[in-house]
Amino acid sequence: MTEQAYTEAEVEGRLTTELPHWVYEKGWIRRKIKTSGWKASLMVVNTVGHLAEKAWHHPDLTVSYAFVIVKLVTHSAKGITEKDFALAKKIEEVVMWDAAETSAGVFEGTPDDPRFKYIKQDK
Repeated sequence: MTEQAYTEAEVEGRLTTELPHWVYEKGWIRRKIKTSGWKASLMVVNTVGHLAEKAWHHPDLTVSYAFVIVKLVTHSAKGITEKDFALAKKIEEVVMWDAAETSAGVFEGTPDDPRFKYIKQDK
């Protein structure tokens, strides 16, 4: 299967409308996910790893104490393709899910208490 790489203008346009927390940088799309600390960073890495393995499309990751950087590109197409957008959207959907906001009261979400902080939501 041959993937078609998008132009830089197409990538920028789609990021603006579909993935506003992602940026186009040096041929990659990138997202910095801020966390509350090491345990949360590892949880993000494991979640991204699971999604990437299921998609069979693997990002580059930078892991630090309080953040994880996810970078996507389709090497075979030498650019950003639909695969990159699809995986970025799934990562955004799963990792950044705010249970309290989207569950109609079924879940309370992570308590607003430093002992339980996890992902720092982009507001």
